[in-house]
Amino acid sequence: MSYVTKTDDSLFDSDIHKSNVTLVDFYADWCEPCKQMAPILEDVARDGFGDVGVLKVDVDDNKFLSERYNIRSIPTMVLFVKGTEVARRTGTQGKGFLADWMQKEGL
Repeated sequence: MSYVTKTDDSLFDSDIHKSNVTLVDFYADWCEPCKQMAPILEDVARDGFGDVGVLKVDVDDNKFLSERYNIRSIPTMVLFVKGTEVARRTGTQGKGFLADWMQKEGL
């Protein structure tokens, strides 16, 4: 069972409001660093970190979202609180870093 939900252009706006805090991973299937992030994001989603929802957006299949959020490099993790972007990080990140990062953002 996956704890990370894939979303797309049509569902994104409702999906980021399903949790107060949502971590969105902009990725591509062909991207090796993105593949390295997958199990880390599963851990973050499973552990909850204070009821954080985790979504994945395939940049190749969802050009509108990629442009809307100005995604220029992948993987890019964008942190939303109540649907509003509060922070972002690009590149492969460890589980500990993500937990610290979310805590630093006050979550």
